[in-house]
Amino acid sequence: MQTEHHHEHDHHHLHHHGDTWWEKIAMALHLPGYGHSHDLPGKQDAIYNNELGIRTLKQALLLLGITTILQAAIYFFSGSVALLADTVHNLGDALNSIPLWIAFVLARRAATKRYTYGFGRAEDIAGLLIVLSIGFSAGYILFEAVSKLLNPQSIAYGGWVIVAALIGFVGNEAVAVFQIRVGKKIGSEAMITDGRHARVDGLTSLAVLPAVIGSWLNIPILDPIFGLLIGIAIVFITWDAIVAMWYRLMDAVDPHLMEHAESAIRKLPFVREINYLRMRWVGHCLHLESCISIDPQYEFAHVHKLRKRIDQVLLQELPNLTEITVSISPLVN
Repeated sequence: MQTEHHHEHDHHHLHHHGDTWWEKIAMALHLPGYGHSHDLPGKQDAIYNNELGIRTLKQALLLLGITTILQAAIYFFSGSVALLADTVHNLGDALNSIPLWIAFVLARRAATKRYTYGFGRAEDIAGLLIVLSIGFSAGYILFEAVSKLLNPQSIAYGGWVIVAALIGFVGNEAVAVFQIRVGKKIGSEAMITDGRHARVDGLTSLAVLPAVIGSWLNIPILDPIFGLLIGIAIVFITWDAIVAMWYRLMDAVDPHLMEHAESAIRKLPFVREINYLRMRWVGHCLHLESCISIDPQYEFAHVHKLRKRIDQVLLQELPNLTEITVSISPLVN
């Protein structure tokens, strides 16, 4: 006897008041993940999560677009070649969110006879493209650092460059904060990776500051030294992103999720054994399959009540569950 549940749950309109200056600003601007509703994990459905992801990516692109325009305007007045390179770099990296946006749009499509699990996996493919972009950024920064280490250069229009660098850092860090927050909320590893990418871009912009200071102090070697340090840091960020996306593509889940699910099921009355329990992510949607054995004395006429209870306890423990498939049979002695 088997059942598959496609559940819907109410959206709880609870007000969450930010405790930090960033949360207060983000809530005032209605940034994704900081609204006055839908802020409790486990209270969203798959459609809401998908729409929240799309809205987050739209606002990220808008914010990064504004950041790039401001940097371009400063370049127009300063003529700094170093600033031009950073502006073009930020513009190119902002466009990396487009594949993820497309993946979220694809996830709206219904499953077909060929794509029986739907199109959620496109999100993980987009995550791979973002990982490659982060890796390219690390390689580019290390290459430039080594080049300047061998041939240190002074920076013209240092004041303008500092202003633009701060704008680049603030814009990218803001995107990183709310993308990572929303990614964790809806269970999207690809969006978390895109947030980390934005953080990498912010660090890249900030790396210009020691270069300008070194140029002013006639110590141009400060630029490649800090460039090497940031490049090495980005290598570690790249590795973490590679591991995270590998887990998703290999249908791996956090063992703690398995422990929570097993504990929740075993606490139910009449449950005697868990024959198997499997979970996997399809994009930002978590699927669970299980086969359990129950007490032979249990009246199977009431098995639908047990199934409903299983749904309830699993949803309490696993916020991102969107599909639950449970097979129930009597324990054979």
